[in-house]
Amino acid sequence: MTGTADVLVIGGGIAGISAAARLAPDARVTVLEREPAIGTHATGRSAAIFIANYGNATLRALNAASAPALEVPDFVDGPLLSPRGELLVATEAEMPALERHLAGAEGMEALSPDEAVALVPVLRGDLISGAAIERGARDIDVDRLLQGFARQLRHHRGTVVQDAGAERIGRGGGVWRVETAAGEFEAPVLVNAAGAWADTVAEMAGVARVGLVPMRRSAAILPAPAGHDVDRWPLFAPVSESWYAKPESGKLMVSPADEDPVDPHDAWPDDMVLAEGLDRFERMTTVEVTRVERSWAGLRSFVADRSPAVGFAADAEGFFWLAGQGGYGVQTSPALSRLAADLVLARKPALPAAVVAALDPGRAGIGPAYAKS
Repeated sequence: MTGTADVLVIGGGIAGISAAARLAPDARVTVLEREPAIGTHATGRSAAIFIANYGNATLRALNAASAPALEVPDFVDGPLLSPRGELLVATEAEMPALERHLAGAEGMEALSPDEAVALVPVLRGDLISGAAIERGARDIDVDRLLQGFARQLRHHRGTVVQDAGAERIGRGGGVWRVETAAGEFEAPVLVNAAGAWADTVAEMAGVARVGLVPMRRSAAILPAPAGHDVDRWPLFAPVSESWYAKPESGKLMVSPADEDPVDPHDAWPDDMVLAEGLDRFERMTTVEVTRVERSWAGLRSFVADRSPAVGFAADAEGFFWLAGQGGYGVQTSPALSRLAADLVLARKPALPAAVVAALDPGRAGIGPAYAKS
């Protein structure tokens, strides 16, 4: 197969598919996905929740810009969000962190330890000194979001080529050429939305890396605690984010909230990391973990300041970065896809100039990230 387009997008996760969908009404777009299906890696392993107060100031601006498109989407029927809430609890030692979080957050309400336990009865009230809730945090229907963008892409005659991992990338005659097992493709603009592999793609194309570091995040499904209906519980976690738990189809998903730097790969959980996280969960609750029904891991990729890298590379004509979304890629996809389309098509961005500058891949301070900030 050979193909010519206006824009090639490498990566069929939520970043690549959403950007391609936004570009397709005004450009010929081809998405190259290395796996047999779209959304295989980070997108398909998302915690699937929208939290307005999640991330740094730049990410919170993206969250706010994305919320209306998730509430009233123009690419699927009906809202993509449903009620959940996020409950943060703090031990006495964590109270300063909780107070800082409350001071910098919007739409959060302080709760007493008793009120926290009333919401999640398995929490150990004797260990809780304070709590806060973001009642506006909501579950995201990630599959409907992804498939909605994919349908929008196809409606505008965009294409997705699967089993098409990039093997060689070069530029000549004003176009990028990408060789894959599925054929050769070319376009003047190449969007790098390859997730954990984005720096690898850049190096293949002869473009300077941005210092992207994939970090493993693990999770496990546990049976619901005996005698409890968990469906109405909020996501709950210590403010230190040393673990978190979220109701999932009548069960509990528990994560150690790990961020271990790894090479890009099809991630799997580290048994010891998972066990240590479940132990931290047990210590803060009355739950005894006797059975793990299944477990998995995904990769969250960050640069040093933990904001995404979105924009044209300074050292390569037509090479566009859409990477470094960390754990925020699903909930920020409406805003980031719109920005990507605006910049690629030379339109004035809808986002404020300060936010656009904070996402520029050539910004000061961008580089490797190896630990939580």
